Amino acid sequence: MPAGEPTILATSGGYKSGQRTRLEFDALVHYAVELSGVSGRAPRIAHLGTASGDQRWFAAEMDQAARIAGFDLSHLNLFTMPSQADPEAYLMEQDVVWVHGGSVVNLLAVWRAHGLDEVLRRVWAAGVVLAGVSAGSICWFQGGATDSFGPELRPVTNGLGLLPYANGVHFDSEPGRRPLIHELVSGGVLGETHCTDDGVGLVYRGTELVEVVAEVRERAAYRVTVAGGTAVEERLEPRFLG
Repeated sequence: MPAGEPTILATSGGYKSGQRTRLEFDALVHYAVELSGVSGRAPRIAHLGTASGDQRWFAAEMDQAARIAGFDLSHLNLFTMPSQADPEAYLMEQDVVWVHGGSVVNLLAVWRAHGLDEVLRRVWAAGVVLAGVSAGSICWFQGGATDSFGPELRPVTNGLGLLPYANGVHFDSEPGRRPLIHELVSGGVLGETHCTDDGVGLVYRGTELVEVVAEVRERAAYRVTVAGGTAVEERLEPRFLG
């Protein structure tokens, strides 16, 4: 059941500690399902763990979280070969594609090697909700700041470009991210950049930012632009999902 128009939920969150498991889905994952409009059956979610090398132990924890939430979750692994014979047909059958974090640089390289960059563009256009956390957020944009190359943050500028902005994640929890985003925007390396504190998500219909939501109180999103060669940061207050 596709959403009414191309939809992306880009986040710095989505998980919480479980009562009897290490991991449960927090409000942002549930909101991705809500955005899909699915009803009358278990929501179908495809998990892509490419950025972390398709770690099977983490996939098992996602499976547990999905059982608790009542979701029909499955995985598209690319290591050591695609786990689905026809990845495009598989993704088109989903309500939500959720992309886990890790190395966005490696994610983009592997996706392009398998043609998944163009597949995901078609899946997005068809109304399957694209969502994810950290690397799974930056990937939908033109670029952002990443620790994919090492502890020192560096720019990445070859994102999928479904959204005509750059993206900053973990804005409140990793001290180096905000000053680097400001530097990259003021220097013209990145254009307008949309950033999230941990627990915050950005909702796009088509390429328009239409809503900011949060699963953690007192957190926010930010729009960083340039004026007169200086980065200007605008705070965007979210709607608390509870």
